[in-house]
Amino acid sequence: MQLHFSPSMRSVTISSSNGFIDLMKIKVAARHISYRTLFHTFLILAFLLPFVFILTALVTLEGVNKCSSFDCLGRRLGPKLLGRGDDSGKLVKDFYKILNQVNPEEVSHDLQIPDNFTQLVSEMKSNKYSAKDFAIILKGMMERSEREIRESKLQELMNKPFCSKFTAVVVTSAVQSSLTPEKIVFHVITDKKTYAGMHSWFALNPISPAIIEVKGVHQFDWLTRDNVPVLEAVENHNGIRNYYHGNHISGTNVGDTVTPRSFASKLQARSPKYISLLNHLRIYLPELFPNLEKVVFLDDDVVIQRDLSPLWEVDLGGKVNGAVETCKGEDSWVMSKRFRNYFNFSHPLVAKSLDPNECAWAYGMNVFDLRAWRLTNIRETYHSWLKENLRSNLTLWKLGTLPPALIAFRGHVQGIDPTWHMLGLGYQKKTNIESVKKAAVIHYNGQSKPWLQIGYEHLRPFWSKYVNYSNEFVKNCHILE
Repeated sequence: MQLHFSPSMRSVTISSSNGFIDLMKIKVAARHISYRTLFHTFLILAFLLPFVFILTALVTLEGVNKCSSFDCLGRRLGPKLLGRGDDSGKLVKDFYKILNQVNPEEVSHDLQIPDNFTQLVSEMKSNKYSAKDFAIILKGMMERSEREIRESKLQELMNKPFCSKFTAVVVTSAVQSSLTPEKIVFHVITDKKTYAGMHSWFALNPISPAIIEVKGVHQFDWLTRDNVPVLEAVENHNGIRNYYHGNHISGTNVGDTVTPRSFASKLQARSPKYISLLNHLRIYLPELFPNLEKVVFLDDDVVIQRDLSPLWEVDLGGKVNGAVETCKGEDSWVMSKRFRNYFNFSHPLVAKSLDPNECAWAYGMNVFDLRAWRLTNIRETYHSWLKENLRSNLTLWKLGTLPPALIAFRGHVQGIDPTWHMLGLGYQKKTNIESVKKAAVIHYNGQSKPWLQIGYEHLRPFWSKYVNYSNEFVKNCHILE
């Protein structure tokens, strides 16, 4: 008899030892039952099922081999389970007491744990286990089942961001919110790993009348690590790799104390853009699009709620970057960011070069004047400070692309109306709903992405209304509504 968990945690199957007959198959309806409920349900099963098998084992050891069906077993053991079999009832109670007394340290990693309860019963027939030994083995099996449940859940969390990339919420929301969608051209850039899938998605699901161009980093011959050695240094730096990957690079090597929320804070390590060339692409926009004069840059976790065409008419005053400043606003947490929030001013170089009170600005929805940009040394400044931070063993600032960009774009930023870009929907639970409704672009920056279980439920509908849940691929991703 075996207990099987599906990788997506959508079904649990309890099958007979011959592998052909499903004794119980539980299909979990997507989006109707919380993962907390599922986890507790599985945990109860993990505690309940062992006693069924214990009783089965007792019957087997007593030589009742001809009675193998649950119906027959129920007729023989039913009275005892109901308290009319004093000896067997006492035996079960005593064993339950022993099981609860098993110390976790006694369940050694070197312990040979049977693959299933059928194998356990078989070993019981050939080995004389003491009640304590049997309890330790059973405890190990239960802990393994619990670990598999937890890892399956975390694995699904890890897969959802990749699924979400193909739902094209950014593109769909921009087109639906535009007054002149036929004038919109999207230039989507991704890495080699996801290029084929991204290209196929938009080929099979065109969002007319907009034009969508998908390119992979590998298609830009000049954009190599040989030409840009600082990027190779970033990827290979031990401090960066340890910070992001740690002990969870495989997605299954997780500790007992890992929760979905704490795991989500490390989930970004699964996205190649955070420690690779893809994360730094925005600093190459003038070279990536040599024929363009102005672009609106959009992150992949934003939703567009208003026509963006007026952004083309915003006067940047000769500046390069039109961005929302994040040092003033009603939200004292999200909109209170100055240079001191990003840089280590105890470092002499930072203290000498930067002003801790200088206002920061937001990445994620920016208007870039590429003509003006090409006349500056923004990219060179960015690279110079990035190298300096690596040489100082990451003591100038924590990881990310915003800190070096804050330095590189100094003197080249023009503040725009804050209603164009609202941030913090991925980490600010108390976000003002009315402000969300009024914002042109809302940004789910932070850990609590709307496609994850830990996303804030009152903020998820602003994102999910642009997801085509009737699409088979989206269904298979089990993205939350």
